[in-house]
Amino acid sequence: MWQFEHKAKTKGFKIIAGVDEAGRGPLAGPVVSAAVILPQDFYCEGINDSKKLSEKKRNSLFPLIKEQAIAVAIGVASHQEIDEINILQASLLSMKRAVENLSTPPDFVRPDFLLIDGKFTLEMDIDQSAIVKGDSKSISIAAASIIAKVTRDAMMKDLHDRYPQYNFYRHKGYPTKAHKEAILKYGPCPVHRKTFKGVKEVINAG
Repeated sequence: MWQFEHKAKTKGFKIIAGVDEAGRGPLAGPVVSAAVILPQDFYCEGINDSKKLSEKKRNSLFPLIKEQAIAVAIGVASHQEIDEINILQASLLSMKRAVENLSTPPDFVRPDFLLIDGKFTLEMDIDQSAIVKGDSKSISIAAASIIAKVTRDAMMKDLHDRYPQYNFYRHKGYPTKAHKEAILKYGPCPVHRKTFKGVKEVINAG
């Protein structure tokens, strides 16, 4: 899990951030990214791609990562931005915001190399590498995936309090059968992604 970090170090880079997002697939809510810089002696048993971990395990790892990391930052792109620029561009925007937020209070840390989950790099003046399935190959990206997922889940639980009929606390906005049935029954709410198929069909039918 340290191979990509070590490779970057051998090239002379010193401050390496892992970057990942959560929430590309849901029909509602924001896409949330995290950027994480880990110390060389970081150890956290069981860390892996957040999608392969139970919610209980992610929640237990979240404070350990935040406690041990050199810096952790979050970047968010709203459901409105997703509808305006599409989910891929919104995901990249949230990643960029997460990296930019590393150099703001309280951390003030600017990475000199980025390890990014996926196929795309970011439009930033920082050396970087995109790694497909990086959240299961890089410790920094895996840590970022957990931070992003737990943070987004908490946001969706807050949205559940505002729109309880959709049960966001259960499915976090993903297109489950129950969620799609709720959209059909109640119509989309203000945080649904209007350009996504499962939501757009209901709007067009109405």
